[in-house]
Amino acid sequence: MPDTFDDDAPDPEGAGGLVAKGVAGDNAAPLSISEISALLKRTVEERFGFVRLRGELSGVKRAASGHLYCSLKDENARIDGVMWRGNAQRLGFAPEDGLEVIASGKLTTYPGRSNYQIVIERMEIAGEGALLALLEKTRARLAAEGLFAAERKRPLPYLPRVIGVVTSPTGAVIRDILHRLADRFPSHVLVWPVLVQGQGSAEQVAAAIRGFSALAPGGPVPRPDLVIVARGGGSIEDLWSFNEEIVVRAIADCAIPVISAVGHETDTTLADHAADRRAPTPTAAAEMAVPVRADLQSLLAELGLRKQRCALRPVQLGRERLEARAQRLPRPEALLAAQAQKLDDLTERLRRGLAARAQISRNALMADSARLSTPLLMARVDRARDRLGAVRLAPELVTRRIATQRERLDNLARMAASLHPDRPLARGYVRVMNTSGQTLTDKAEAAREPILSLKFRDGTLEVSPGGARPARAAPRRGETGDQPKLL
Repeated sequence: MPDTFDDDAPDPEGAGGLVAKGVAGDNAAPLSISEISALLKRTVEERFGFVRLRGELSGVKRAASGHLYCSLKDENARIDGVMWRGNAQRLGFAPEDGLEVIASGKLTTYPGRSNYQIVIERMEIAGEGALLALLEKTRARLAAEGLFAAERKRPLPYLPRVIGVVTSPTGAVIRDILHRLADRFPSHVLVWPVLVQGQGSAEQVAAAIRGFSALAPGGPVPRPDLVIVARGGGSIEDLWSFNEEIVVRAIADCAIPVISAVGHETDTTLADHAADRRAPTPTAAAEMAVPVRADLQSLLAELGLRKQRCALRPVQLGRERLEARAQRLPRPEALLAAQAQKLDDLTERLRRGLAARAQISRNALMADSARLSTPLLMARVDRARDRLGAVRLAPELVTRRIATQRERLDNLARMAASLHPDRPLARGYVRVMNTSGQTLTDKAEAAREPILSLKFRDGTLEVSPGGARPARAAPRRGETGDQPKLL
């Protein structure tokens, strides 16, 4: 006989059936996953409402929403962490992997992944050693990029007209700088007020440096020739804003020479390495920026005197040499004595020579006067007249020359008649002339004339090159008024 089973009978072995049923005496209803997750979340948050954890950051990333996600770990354990955007924006440093921190917040659970995590409200670097390690790590990374290289350093202007100062407007730093500038060399100072420590100070300092660099020369706000980034002394935490990468890169990218005057002589920040010159104190930065006006005036006066002495020294030396040479020169009377004596000698010789020459000419004239008597001259005239009368001119010599010249003249007349410009008019040609009667041979010349005269065999016709008909001119002498029109 087969075995039979009763569905209502309890399972003696406790294996359970196919359908869940209540057990006698059990009043606990089954919980949903969401319910148990909420219970766990409430239990954890009530028990661990505030904790401080120390660990090494790992897997740090910022979401597009601004929230910060990371993990805290040590040698044996790991816990996830999240920092909401509001708290993440107030961080005084940039979290990165490998940095040891102390995170304060509360523990909670994340039901979506069945794990627990810490909601970080505050994060600090775990001790000054960790802070220095982060500083050295950042310094090495930026130095590898060449931001601290010596060849990037630029010389400071000797006498800047405008000086830009990036510092707090209420501290003693700006007063020290202004006081020292007024004592040494009063200059035009532009102050860009910023926070020098705390949340957002690094962004303000970087924005001020980039703002000075972006000013256009000759604009409404004068562009500084030199920028001083200054802050008083303090602890490494107080000066941390000047170790931020954003400030270092702003100083390195600045188009204006920068003096870094952060802290006191023993304080060194990454901004000091990136700047063109490091000043131990803000007061020392003002001394580097400008020279002493009194010393500069004394130097200019001394240089002016040296320039004057250098200009007058050649003149003085030249005067001394001239006087020495003038003393060795002979007197003008001694120089001209020989020449004056020679002039007197020549004058006397000239006088005697002229007198002798006149006497000789007088004697020669008197000797020739006998040959110039009137009877001798008349005799010469008579002989010339007799020779002229003996010459006979043949008429053929004259007539032959006249006939030759007449024949040449007839040939020229025939040639002129054949070359006359009006001769081809009888064969149907036309002579084109301007209003002055000059013959035109080029089309361009004819096009520039307002009126053209066309001379035919039997008369002249006036036309316009553009096609307009000119006023009818009065007929010339010997010509009829009725002439053919040229279309």
